[in-house]
Amino acid sequence: MSASRVVRLGTGAGYSGDRIEPAVELAERAEIDYLIFECLAERTIALAQLERQRDPARGFDPFLEARMRAVLPTCRRRGIRIITNSGAANPMAAATFVRDLGVTLGLPGLRVAAVLGDDVLHLARDGALVDEDGAPFEPPSGMLSANVYLGAEPIVQALAGGADIVITGRVADSSLFLAPLMHELGWRCDDWTRLARGAMAGHLLECAGQVTGGYFADPGYKDVAGLARLGFPIGEVMDDGSIVITKLADAAGCVTTRTCTEQLLYEVHDPAAYATPDVMADITRATVAQEEENRVRVAGVEGRERPRALKVSVGYRDGFVGEGQISYAGPGAVARARLALDVVAERLRIAGVACSELRLDVVGLNALHGDALSAGHEPSEVRARVAARCAAARDAQRVGEEVESLYTNGPAGGGGATKSMREVIAVASAFVPRESVRTSVEWMES
Repeated sequence: MSASRVVRLGTGAGYSGDRIEPAVELAERAEIDYLIFECLAERTIALAQLERQRDPARGFDPFLEARMRAVLPTCRRRGIRIITNSGAANPMAAATFVRDLGVTLGLPGLRVAAVLGDDVLHLARDGALVDEDGAPFEPPSGMLSANVYLGAEPIVQALAGGADIVITGRVADSSLFLAPLMHELGWRCDDWTRLARGAMAGHLLECAGQVTGGYFADPGYKDVAGLARLGFPIGEVMDDGSIVITKLADAAGCVTTRTCTEQLLYEVHDPAAYATPDVMADITRATVAQEEENRVRVAGVEGRERPRALKVSVGYRDGFVGEGQISYAGPGAVARARLALDVVAERLRIAGVACSELRLDVVGLNALHGDALSAGHEPSEVRARVAARCAAARDAQRVGEEVESLYTNGPAGGGGATKSMREVIAVASAFVPRESVRTSVEWMES
């Protein structure tokens, strides 16, 4: 392959509920080879597993249909291949759904691949997982799911088989972007330097609008124009792994050394050893340089051998959270809100509500930073919030009911009361030996 070959990757989503319009713009007007949708967060698969238990044909990302309807015909026409982890807890069902959607949209011969193997609940139940110190992992009670972070290799296999669309479950975010680089540029699985650079290209792109100015803007300090029309990023990656981050010229937002540096460091525990399933990346000598407006080159990333164990996200039921909120405004708003909180706390004691955690916050005053930093501050409007973690659903339900009762049984002028109760799906981390994980690719065609 040519040493000057460039692979162009477009980011279509940075999380499940992300905007769809920027992905459509990339599909229709960007010179890209791949459009990649990163749609999973830590708890997403556990929640999807609950949905799959209710309906075996579901358990994939709820926005999959909307996204594919919006971009699939255009991507098919322009030869843009799609990679996404929207399969969540059920990649096979997701692939079947997209195959059938291709028929509905009149796209014959659409080749869809489902990457399987991330579901390792059986290994968790068999005691095959360990914690970060190598000790046996104790599965939590109420365990719902255990999904290992797969790397790029099964996606590369799917692309080599001619997939137009690759749908995965839990795959490391960066691996979604690294896989097409390995496939197109012929990178070996032990070419640690190139793999590290490709993984960091994925890390820069995986959160979509964050690298083009979203989650960056701070008026008066870091101004970003047009956030309502923020464009999503494009990554241009060369054979040596050098990276240019850019965007459509007329899309809002910005790509600067500052946006790229912030994203490069985002959620990196150790810059000298950023662990992915594919490689250990070292960004301590990385350079971030503005080539021209909205074009930033990132270079100098190094790599070394990948970890021997793979991370596993274990989802489990962890009780319930009940919450209630009510607003107070005008003179004495803070005093009335504090009284409201005292009343609810006493009511919960009287009712015998059992809770392991209880928060009593005056939102707008002390909810984030506590009372110490709110001294001398007297806002004219606040919101009283009560939240409790309970083992029993009925106890959690009682929290919001007591807040609502403040309308007629609490301080004057309360309004806008809300109440909610939800089951807590928590996540624990474990590790599994790489050799214990078996992956496969399943195929279907419209």
